[in-house]
Amino acid sequence: MRLAEFKDHQRELYYFHLRIGIAGAFVFAAFALLLVRFVYLQVVQYDYYHTKAEDNRISIVPIMPNRGLILDRNGIVLARNYSAYTLEISPGKVPNLEKTINELESVVEIRPSDRARFKRLMIEAKGADSLPIRTRLTDEEVAKFAVNRYRFPGVDIQARLFRQYPLSDQASHVTGYIGRINERDLERIDESDLAANYKGTDHIGKTGLEQSYENELHGVTGYEQVEVDSAGRGVRTLSRTSPTPGNNLVLTLDMKLQQVAEQAFGDNRGALVAIEPATGDILAFVSQPGFDPNLFVDGIDPASWDQLNNSPDRPMVDRALAGTYPPGSTFKPYMALAALELGKRTPQQTIFDPGYFNFGGHRFRDDKPGGHGTVDMYKSLVMSCDTYYYMLGNDLGIDNIARFIGQFGFGAKTGIDIDGEATGVLPSQEWKRKRFRRPDQQKWYAGETISVGIGQGYNAYTPLQLAQAIATLANNGVMYRPHLVNYIENIRSGERTLVEPKLERTIALKPANLEFIKRALAGVNIEGTGARAFAKAEYTSGGKTGTAQVVAMKQNEKYNEKHVTERHRDHALFIAFAPLESPKIALAVVVENAGFGARAAAPIARQVLDYYLLGKSADQPAPEIAGDDGDD
Repeated sequence: MRLAEFKDHQRELYYFHLRIGIAGAFVFAAFALLLVRFVYLQVVQYDYYHTKAEDNRISIVPIMPNRGLILDRNGIVLARNYSAYTLEISPGKVPNLEKTINELESVVEIRPSDRARFKRLMIEAKGADSLPIRTRLTDEEVAKFAVNRYRFPGVDIQARLFRQYPLSDQASHVTGYIGRINERDLERIDESDLAANYKGTDHIGKTGLEQSYENELHGVTGYEQVEVDSAGRGVRTLSRTSPTPGNNLVLTLDMKLQQVAEQAFGDNRGALVAIEPATGDILAFVSQPGFDPNLFVDGIDPASWDQLNNSPDRPMVDRALAGTYPPGSTFKPYMALAALELGKRTPQQTIFDPGYFNFGGHRFRDDKPGGHGTVDMYKSLVMSCDTYYYMLGNDLGIDNIARFIGQFGFGAKTGIDIDGEATGVLPSQEWKRKRFRRPDQQKWYAGETISVGIGQGYNAYTPLQLAQAIATLANNGVMYRPHLVNYIENIRSGERTLVEPKLERTIALKPANLEFIKRALAGVNIEGTGARAFAKAEYTSGGKTGTAQVVAMKQNEKYNEKHVTERHRDHALFIAFAPLESPKIALAVVVENAGFGARAAAPIARQVLDYYLLGKSADQPAPEIAGDDGDD
C-alpha cells in the first residue's frame, strides 16, 4: 500500500493570490489608462473636439455675391445676371460617376454635350467641390429630381447666378466674357491673396472689361452657418453674413453710336475707335466681326469653339485693340506737321510730281498716273500726293520722323483700361537694331524711309493709336489717355467713383501750323479724296483717307484689286474729327481688304459722325458715295 500524497495548500493559495493580484493590477492599470485618456479627451482636448463635433454638425457655406452690371453711358445694359437652378455633382462623394450619370438620365435629360462639358470641367476645375452636369433646369425637372433625390448621394440642385450679355455680339470685345475658374486662374487668385473671397465662386472674368475690372465686379463673398444632418444636407440656418454685391461699371461707350458703327461695316472685317478729344472718353469701340459672349458662360461646346477659333475672319481677335495695320496716307498729316515744326517745309513750298520719285535706282510710284503736277503742302494732303511725301520722308530722315511722330502715341500702348493692347511699330534706326539679330538686317537703309513717309514700310499701328493721334491733333496737341469706364457705382450706397480724364502730355506745337493742318484736313472732305463721302454734310469736319498695302507689289507693277485675292487686297482707312471749330468726336476706321479708303472707310465715318452730331439714325438712307475711287 502506497503512502498517500499530501498537497501543499499553502503554496497553491499563494500562487492563486499572486495571479489575482497581477490580474487586478492589470485591470486597474487599464482602467487608469482609460480614465487618463477620458480626462485628456473630455477635459484637456475639450475645445478641440467640441469644435470638431460642431464642424460635423455645422457647415460653413459660402454665398456668392451678385456680380456688378456693365452699362453704357445712357444706362443700356451690356452685362447682367439672372438666377437659375443647376444639377451638380460632388465628385468626391460619388463612388461611381459614370453609373450615377447614367442613372440620372432617367430623371433629368442629360445631353452628350452636357457629358462632354462635365468631363472637361473635371480636368479644368480640379479640386472643385461640385460641378454642374446640367444647367438652367426647368421647374418640372427640379421637381422631378427632388422626388428622386434620395437615390443620388453626392448629387444636388443648386440655385446659381448666371451672367447674360443681352446684346449678344454687339461690343463683345469691350465687355469680354466670364468663364469657369481654371488652375491658372486659381494660381492668380492665390498670388493675390483672394482665395477666401472666391470660395463658392465658379466663374471669373476672362477677357475685356470683365477681366480688367474683375476686382470691382466680383464683390465680397458672404457665408452661412448651416446645421446639417448625417447625409450632409442642410437642416436649418444658424447665422448669415450677407455677401457684398460687386460694383457696377458705367461706360463712356454710347451703345447707339456703337450699333450705328457696327451696322455700317456690314459684312466687312475691320475696326473703328471714336474718342472725345477733350476727355479721352471712348465713344465707340468696334471690332468686326464680333462673337457671342453668352457661349462662354457655361463653357463653350467644342463645335462652337472650333467655328470661332478656326474662322478665317478671326472673330476672337480684338482688331481695335490688338490688330496692327500700316496707316497708309492717314500718316501724312503728321508728316506734314513734322515738316512745319522742324522747318523742313513751308506751306507755300511746291514740288513737281510727275507720278513717281526716283531714289537709289528704284522708282516709287504715285497712285495717280502722270502725277499731280505742281503740289504745295495743302494740295499734298487734299489730293493725297504720294510723291510729295516720298521726298519729304527722305528730307526728314527716319529718326526725325520717329521722334516727332512718337509724340502722338504711335508705336506705344495708350494705357487704355482694358487688357490685351498691342504696341505697334514706329520704325527707327534704334528699333531696327533691337528688332533684328544679323548686322546686315540691323542697318537702316535710306530707301526704307521713303516707304515710311507714306505710312507703309515697317509702320504698323492699332486703330486705337490712330484714333488717339487724330484726337490729339484735333485737341491742339493735348493728349488724354483713352478710357472705357466713366464711373464705378457702389450698388448699395449709390456712391460713384468717377474715372477722371488723365492728361498724358501736351505737345508743343505752333498754333499757325496746327491751324494749317486742320484747314487742309477740312479740305480733304470738302474738295479732296473724302469729298464724295461727305457731300452735303451739315457740319464741317477734318479727315484723311488712307489705303494700305497688304502684299507688296513688284517694281513698276500696277495694283489691280480685281486680279488680287480678297484677303490680299489693300486695307481701307480713314481718320476724322468734327466739328472742325470745336471737335467733339475724333475717330479712326480700318476696313480690311476693302480697297480705297475714300470708297470703303470714309462712308462708315460719315454715318458715325452724322448720328453723333445730328442724331441721324442708321435706318435713314446714307449719302450717295458711289463714283470714282480716286486716290486713297
